[in-house]
Amino acid sequence: MSDLPRIVVVGAGIAGLCSAERLRELGFDGEIVIIGAEPTLPVHRPSLSKQFLTGELAAKDVLTAPADDLDATWRLNTSVSQLDSRRRIVHLPGGEELDYDGLIIASGVEPRRHPGGLNGHPRAAVIRTRADTRRLRQLLDGSREQVVVIGTGFIGCEVASSLRHMDHPVTVVGRASALMSNLLDSDLATRLTDLHRRNRVRLELGVKVESWAAGSARIDLLLSSGRSLSAACVIVAIGSAPAVSWLRDSGATLDNGVVCESTCHVRGMEDVVAAGDVASWPNLRFDTTPRRVEHWTNAIEMGRAAAESLLSGRESASPFTPIPRFWSEQHGLRIQAAGMPAVGTERVSLDPASTSERSLTGYLLEGELAGVIGFDRSAAVLNYAKELQNKALVTAGARPRPAQLAGRR
Repeated sequence: MSDLPRIVVVGAGIAGLCSAERLRELGFDGEIVIIGAEPTLPVHRPSLSKQFLTGELAAKDVLTAPADDLDATWRLNTSVSQLDSRRRIVHLPGGEELDYDGLIIASGVEPRRHPGGLNGHPRAAVIRTRADTRRLRQLLDGSREQVVVIGTGFIGCEVASSLRHMDHPVTVVGRASALMSNLLDSDLATRLTDLHRRNRVRLELGVKVESWAAGSARIDLLLSSGRSLSAACVIVAIGSAPAVSWLRDSGATLDNGVVCESTCHVRGMEDVVAAGDVASWPNLRFDTTPRRVEHWTNAIEMGRAAAESLLSGRESASPFTPIPRFWSEQHGLRIQAAGMPAVGTERVSLDPASTSERSLTGYLLEGELAGVIGFDRSAAVLNYAKELQNKALVTAGARPRPAQLAGRR
């Protein structure tokens, strides 16, 4: 099977790795070149804000090794500067041009930078790479002074929980009025906020950083509320942005990521697919609106699906229609979601015996279940995920992915 003699994968994260593995599983015997901006093999990113930060896992433990028989060329620590889709070339450092017959875009996301100027200061950190977390651990080593986390989303909350587990005093600063309100409804977000308070996380919510001043040992922040904070370390966790600068002027449609058809094919391009955090596509199991899904499981499944679609060709490929899933553990509470709760217009309790610690919430769209979120209800969330798997697609005639291919790895 060598209709595409060379397939280039831009992005050496888990989506890129899984796409390359799937190519080989399907019998592709041509050349695979995987290009990654980071210097290491794919990293298990969920561990960076949890077990690797706390020291439970060593640096080698967070690497995801490829299959022994992958037979791919890895170009690590290498950034792609531009895509010329007309000539089928990606531009590499030093003026190198690498041609491709098929291209998989899996370049992921980059951490958003704070507009106030904290970026680059030795006591200001982000968590995206293994090196980021290692540097943060070095900053925290031997210190019990206050740490400030800027950001109330997924990563900010996990980091705050990990730091309290390490017995560091923590203050979370954010513009939102509750934690993880971008993913949780107001009731669940309030409950999570209360959980952090009970675990002695200091919260400065509904505010922004007005200014900052830094010395060699501390960073002082002035908040819009008038309060001042002094910290030995500031962690910036204000979200991420799709890594698409290299796709400018390529012909790709860029709108909160690279826009794809339901089959993962990039709109307007031949023999180009996208996968993982960078890809925005319509999941026809729920609706026809392109969206990005920034979760580990989706990167794995979409990497595999994109490889299948690339080999199948646009006309023969099936839509990628997964059941998105994510989980987080904070202060001993396991938060899990399945489906697309965000598209739901009605919220219902799926467990009349819900307590302040355990609950199961469903989200309905036009009377049908679109997603669930569970607090310490792992088995129930998995059961509802199976139910969602049987949900009909919204577009007549669209073919669902074979169940044996969608989640297998």
